[in-house]
Amino acid sequence: MNHLSEPMRLDPQPGLAYKTIASGKPEALLLLLHGVGGNESQLESLALQQDLRILSVLPRAPLTFGPANFGWFEVSFGPQGPAINPDQAEESRRQLVRLVGNLQRETGIDAERTVVAGFSQGGIMSASLGLTRPDLVVGFGLMSGRILPEIAPELAPPGDLRRLSGFISHGLQDNKLPVLWADRADA
Repeated sequence: MNHLSEPMRLDPQPGLAYKTIASGKPEALLLLLHGVGGNESQLESLALQQDLRILSVLPRAPLTFGPANFGWFEVSFGPQGPAINPDQAEESRRQLVRLVGNLQRETGIDAERTVVAGFSQGGIMSASLGLTRPDLVVGFGLMSGRILPEIAPELAPPGDLRRLSGFISHGLQDNKLPVLWADRADA
């Protein structure tokens, strides 16, 4: 494989830093979103396995939780399950919407050739983006995450969601988000 990992870039409008992995003129766009406490390198090995015609984009979440540890929103886990900061989740979703739009304009790659996927909190954000803005992506991947009930008011109309593809996977031994969340997401 002849992938070229580019240095970090900053998209000034949404304010998200990101890394790209590409080779030649891309024909498709894939955004891979890391989980809470991770960073843009968390899914780099997955990006390096992609077809050479895909521009893989690895955004860094906007919130800093420690050295090289970032997140899309704050979350705490209690007896009732995860509790999120909904304002941070919504702002991160908006930043991703702007980033996808900017990347599509810059590359000429349209929504029919754009997919967003992520792990854990990154998967949550990919589902949030796909389910609220199916005009920007053809599909989303949710790996060991969940669909936030907080996005319900922002969901796209059912007719717009029909063209959207979703991929859901989850580990059976996840001690933060049990596989039940994948079953709920699938439903």
